[in-house]
Amino acid sequence: MTKALDLSRIDELKENAYNNIESYNDPDTPDALAKFTSQIKAVLLADPKLLESVPEYLPIALYDQVKFPPEEKAKWAHWIKEGIQPDWDEFKTTVAFNKVDLPLVLAVKNYSETLLIESCIVLFLLANDNKSTATNTEQDDDEDDDYVEDQEEEEAYYDPFDDDEEEEEEQ
Repeated sequence: MTKALDLSRIDELKENAYNNIESYNDPDTPDALAKFTSQIKAVLLADPKLLESVPEYLPIALYDQVKFPPEEKAKWAHWIKEGIQPDWDEFKTTVAFNKVDLPLVLAVKNYSETLLIESCIVLFLLANDNKSTATNTEQDDDEDDDYVEDQEEEEAYYDPFDDDEEEEEEQ
């Protein structure tokens, strides 16, 4: 039997996780996010029941540590689009966890398979949203750079303070 995803919960988890990740993702303190995720992993491993009050901590703890094989991404996209929560046997073959994270993953699985699956869905969404956003930002930056170059080229052709150009225009 197919179980439906609670998409509003997924959206809330994603938003909360993303906001926390961004708050620690500071160029002035580049290791802040890594330190925070390391602390979260230790706390959650000791007591996965804390996820009752802060479920967004699991996607934060596993952020950038879970891999989705390219050949499985279509499945993930389908599950999300259709609002289907995969069963455990199907889920476990479409995701790869780092060995160092396996104790935490197993502890969370024993606590709540659903939360682990939901957290991986959040991670899939974050990974794919961030890539498309980064691409769009790079494209926007490129467009801005083109504008600056065009403007500089125009300025190179016309200098309002150059008396020689004004004399040529008058003639």
